[in-house]
Amino acid sequence: MTSKETSSGKSFSIKNVGWKHSAGTRYVLFLCLAVLFYVSLAPELLPERYNIQVGTHSEKEIRAPMQIPNNKATLKAQEQEAERVQPINTIVTVPNENLVVSILDRIDRLNQDDQVSREDKISIYRLEIPQRAKDFIQNFVNANRSSATYSDKLLDEMLRVTNQQTYKIPEETFIKIPRLTPQDIAEMKPVAREIVSRLTNDQVAEAQAARAKVAELVSASTLSQRTAREVVQELSKLAITANKFYDEEATKEAKVQARENTQTVYIKQGDVLVAKGQLITEDLYNLLDDNGLLKNEVNYWPQLGLLLLSLLMAWGIFLFIRQSDPGKFRYNNAQLLMLVLIFIITVIPMHLAGFLQSNERPYIGYLAPVAIGATLVTLLLDMSLAYFSAMIFSILASVILNVHQGQMFDFSFGFFALIVSAVAIFTIHRASQRSTLLKGGIMVCLFGSLSVFIMALISSGQWNQMQTLYAIGFAFAGGLLTAILAIGLMPFFEVTFGILSALKLVELSNPNHPLLRKLLTETPGTYHHSVMVGNLSEAAAEAIGADGLLCRVGSYYHDIGKTKRPSYFIENQNNMENPHDSIDPKMSKSIIIAHARDGVEMLKEYKIPKPIRDIAEQHHGTTFLQFFYHKALRQAEEQGKEPDFTEEDFRYPGPKAQSKESAVIGIADSVEAAVRSLRNPTVDQVESMIEKIIKSRLDDHQFNDCDLTMKELDIVAKTLKESVMGIFHSRIEYPEEIKKNKTNEDTRRSG
Repeated sequence: MTSKETSSGKSFSIKNVGWKHSAGTRYVLFLCLAVLFYVSLAPELLPERYNIQVGTHSEKEIRAPMQIPNNKATLKAQEQEAERVQPINTIVTVPNENLVVSILDRIDRLNQDDQVSREDKISIYRLEIPQRAKDFIQNFVNANRSSATYSDKLLDEMLRVTNQQTYKIPEETFIKIPRLTPQDIAEMKPVAREIVSRLTNDQVAEAQAARAKVAELVSASTLSQRTAREVVQELSKLAITANKFYDEEATKEAKVQARENTQTVYIKQGDVLVAKGQLITEDLYNLLDDNGLLKNEVNYWPQLGLLLLSLLMAWGIFLFIRQSDPGKFRYNNAQLLMLVLIFIITVIPMHLAGFLQSNERPYIGYLAPVAIGATLVTLLLDMSLAYFSAMIFSILASVILNVHQGQMFDFSFGFFALIVSAVAIFTIHRASQRSTLLKGGIMVCLFGSLSVFIMALISSGQWNQMQTLYAIGFAFAGGLLTAILAIGLMPFFEVTFGILSALKLVELSNPNHPLLRKLLTETPGTYHHSVMVGNLSEAAAEAIGADGLLCRVGSYYHDIGKTKRPSYFIENQNNMENPHDSIDPKMSKSIIIAHARDGVEMLKEYKIPKPIRDIAEQHHGTTFLQFFYHKALRQAEEQGKEPDFTEEDFRYPGPKAQSKESAVIGIADSVEAAVRSLRNPTVDQVESMIEKIIKSRLDDHQFNDCDLTMKELDIVAKTLKESVMGIFHSRIEYPEEIKKNKTNEDTRRSG
């Protein structure tokens, strides 16, 4: 039992304490934790679904539960981007200069053929030269059909444009061609090649524009013969064709690329999808259906994922608690119930802050007192569990307080929750006064504000200066709220669950407590005895890993029942006769035994927590009042009567010590009384006496109901010996002193 153990007293209506250690109840509580995680995260991770039909009016306003894609708007944006794509023209490199040279070569050969009449030559030129130009382009197209340089559609477009822009040579040119001499043609070839090559090196979409420049170039050439110049001009115009053509496939590919590069249009989280009373059109229905917001087709995978996540977090807490104390489960079910309540208390403010948040005011989430859970777990249960719980709280905060669209977790809030929770644990894990909680809250304020400032610096540009100041202010206020809630909730848990926290123990140890003042004023001997027992038991308990503070405070109250009949207890009998000398030993036994029961009643009356009442009730266990038993036997013998009692009648009613703390206090109680009864105790006497007391209780089976081990009993004996020698140092004689005193005494006697 620790100082944070719960009570099954009037705080609960459940009378049967068996539920506290029931394995079934334990698993139900962890299942409740998993359900809490699921319910807390579902609104953020699972969108609400609606049962609506096309043509009906919506009964409620439907908002986007998260950032969702607007497919219709996205398609429209894609088409707009595709329309902005300009037609793509591809340059086809055609060696047109070869065409004009080949035509001149043909003219040269035919002109030198004397067997062909002039009229036939003119007819041949009229038919052959245009056909040669047409065949030249067709052959180029055919040659590139099988290559990967140009697509078939581009080549077809080239044929179409070329045919459309074919140049028609004037009739008089054909008449002049036969007049050309071989010398003329030789001079014409380089000029024609240069003109055609120069004009087709540029991008030519309209051949007519390029052909308009031919006359100027011919005039600037070296040709002087008029006929030659006219023929070169006409043949060059024929050879010049367009080389810039509309590329349909490239244009289509560019449009496809433009559509793919268009950013998806999203409906922001919280935007109204359907207003209340709005008619559900086909487009609205499809929008809701595409984003899984209708009940007609339920996707169970997200629910399964969230369920597994919730079970994983609950199972993690279960394993951590079980592994932290191998061999047994560390906490009883009442404490686990308290843990569930702490998680609920922590999650609710997160949802309240999340409700007040918006994209314009994301900093409101820092107002949530996310450190309250870690604070309460530290004060009421255990620091190591608090650190593990802090990680769970960080996950919950990063989801519940997330305002970023398109992502599941918000690192900023998760980091903030982890920092403030860790600071709270570190600051208050040894809290002994209520004011420590306020100091811890101030530390949470400072480090929470610092963490927010750090995140603002890292993500510069996300917030402006005013938003950053607001975030820091809300984080500071959240720390103060954490301290206020901790101070306000601690009494609730202490009273409802009978929790005996370190803060409560320190309050109960205050000498101004009514019971301790009563003990001091009415039974000063018992008060001094209780303080001594507290010193001894605290040292022994801490040596074996038990709760030393509980032992100290429990010792202060363990003999409070003696205040009802103080004069019947030897430590209060100063300068007076012992009342037990004049009353029946059975009556003495009843008075002595009653102080444990009376103490429990008084502690209940003053609402002292159950662990301290248990110590008052159990510190004597079922030990035997040997002195009064033998006194009763002697009286019976003197009166010549048979004893009408047994040893069991002279035992404390118990129960035996149920915890290490009760057992240690019982041993320390006996040791302190025994040492006080010795006039000049020696170290050997103290050591022997402690061993005798422990062995006597061990042989009497007083430790059967608690989990003290033999090794721990040895540690207790050693620690008590050291503590007794420290407390009663001036009264205990060490072996060297004993020998020296004996020598001096012998010297005096011989003198």
